[in-house]
Amino acid sequence: MTSDTFRIGKAIEVRRLGFGAMKLPTDAGSRESSIAVARRAVELGVTLIDTAYLYGWGANEELLVEALHPFPKDVLVTTKVGVVPPDPPRDATLCGRPEVLRDQVERALRRLRVERLDLLQLHRVDPEVPLADQVGTLRDLRDEGKIGHIGLSEVTVAELDEAREIVAIASVQNRYNLLDREHEAVLDACTAAGIAFLPWRPVLPATTAGEVAAVAAELGATPAQVALAWLLGRSPVVLPIPGTASIVHLEENVAAAGLRLADRHRARLDALRAE
Repeated sequence: MTSDTFRIGKAIEVRRLGFGAMKLPTDAGSRESSIAVARRAVELGVTLIDTAYLYGWGANEELLVEALHPFPKDVLVTTKVGVVPPDPPRDATLCGRPEVLRDQVERALRRLRVERLDLLQLHRVDPEVPLADQVGTLRDLRDEGKIGHIGLSEVTVAELDEAREIVAIASVQNRYNLLDREHEAVLDACTAAGIAFLPWRPVLPATTAGEVAAVAAELGATPAQVALAWLLGRSPVVLPIPGTASIVHLEENVAAAGLRLADRHRARLDALRAE
């Protein structure tokens, strides 16, 4: 039977169904509601919360601090660096220069009020900077005690292999869901290596598929719960991080951890692909 937990980097045990904080509004009018959602996630047993500097340029991290700090010992708040804010006429852009990554890590430590980022992910690989320089900087920060474990996001198998020659990689965060399986090979590589795979956008567009709705109706579940249950059964290294600003949707998502798909249901879902 598939475990409901996973040890990231063979060290940090989390429940496999996490929470993506990206969708939490940080404006004054919505802040109280967003804080309530974050706190409810922890109350429901969520122990993996994903954020990033990109999400409001630090505002999302600060929201989580207001809601949860000091973070419970069993809760992992993971963040990402490697994107810089808009500088008109330039839009927000990737930046993996060593001095930028180092500065963003230092700022994240201060915003999150921690001495170490237990899991820090490179938000994207900057094509203008050698991957060895980007990953090497994170390795140096790990050696300095400022990062516990290192992850990557939106990488290919080749990039993952190259990074692993430089430092141990604990997680990969690529877009992946029932209908969007572009990164199937990356997931398989993570499965083989025991690397946590955090699929972002884990629900949409799967909930729009008629077959998903049909399976959900047979199980007395929601299409979102079926999509998440399919991911949890896809590989023991998969840690979905669905995001929402609604407590009702949060509770529905968390309940998906208890949904088990029969072989006949999984076979029908496995056959689906995005049009």
